[in-house]
Amino acid sequence: MNHSVLLIEDDAELSAMLRDYLQEDGFTVGVAGDGERGVAAALSGEWEIAALDVMLPGIDGIEVLRRIRATSELPVLMLTARGDDIDRIVGLELGADDYVSKPCTPRELAARLRAILRRSGERDSAPPVVSAGQLTLYPQTRRALWADTPVLLTAAEFNLLELLVRHAGRPVSKDFLSQQALGRPHAPYDRSIDVHLSNVRRKLGPLPDGRSRIQNVLRQGYQYIPE
Repeated sequence: MNHSVLLIEDDAELSAMLRDYLQEDGFTVGVAGDGERGVAAALSGEWEIAALDVMLPGIDGIEVLRRIRATSELPVLMLTARGDDIDRIVGLELGADDYVSKPCTPRELAARLRAILRRSGERDSAPPVVSAGQLTLYPQTRRALWADTPVLLTAAEFNLLELLVRHAGRPVSKDFLSQQALGRPHAPYDRSIDVHLSNVRRKLGPLPDGRSRIQNVLRQGYQYIPE
C-alpha cells in the first residue's frame, strides 16, 4: 500500500532530494514551500501525514502546526534543528506526533514516517473497546470518550494512552511506551513521551482527589490510575 506524505519545506534542494527518495520508497509525495501553502495543503484531506520544517518563511512551522491542530488530527512529524529542544517541546505540546533532527537522512525520515503511520493504522487486530472507569477507547476508529464526551487526541497521544489503559494500575516503562507507541527506541534526554502525556493529562483532567490520572513512577515509567 502506498502512503501519501506532504513535505512542508522551503529548501528546494532538500525537498527535491527527500521527495525523490520517498517516491522511490513507495510514497506519494506533495511539497509546499511555505507555511501558508502548507496549512492549506495539510487541511485539504489529500494527505495521510505531513513532515513539517520548523524554519519556514512567512509563518513558521510552529504556527503552521497550531493552525493544523485547530481543526485536524493529521499526523505531523516535525523537522527541527539538531539540539533545538525548545522547538521540539513546543511542537510536541501543540500536538506534533514526533520529530526528526536535521540534517537527517531520507532513509531515517521514511522509517519515522512509516512508524507513525503504522501506529496510526493498526486497527484490524485491535480489540473493539479498551476502557477504564469513565474512559473508553475505540482503537479501530481511533476515538476516545470520557463519560460519552469526545476527547481529541493526536495519533501519538492515543497510542500512549491506549497502552497505559491496557496496563491500568501497573507501571509501564518508557522504553516499552516509546517502542510500541512511537515506533522507536527511547533515547536518553528524549522528552517526547513526557510532553505527549502532559497533553493527555490536561485533556483528561485530574482524579476527584486532585491527583493526576497518569502518574510518573520513579525509575519504572508511567501508570494510569483507574477510578
